[in-house]
Amino acid sequence: MTLTKADLINKLYESEVLSKAEAVRAVETVIEIIKETLEDGENVLISGFGKFTIKDKKARRGRNPHTGEDLILAPRRVVTFKPSGVLRNKINQGQ
Repeated sequence: MTLTKADLINKLYESEVLSKAEAVRAVETVIEIIKETLEDGENVLISGFGKFTIKDKKARRGRNPHTGEDLILAPRRVVTFKPSGVLRNKINQGQ
């Protein structure tokens, strides 16, 4: 099962801490702050959860799988996530 933005909003609302409108604003605001920070090339560290980082990928050779044609893939930036030790331990406790 995938946890969606709507699920996050509903969990905040069900906790009876925030109204539905406040929960929507809170989730939207946090996501927007994370996006803006990553767009600026900065890392996002959430203690006890993990770290989102921006990595620069160089141009590289690729191939169109339909035609087999060789091509050059442009340089790009990607977001990577590294879980914290706390999260990693929680995930691995169930095994």
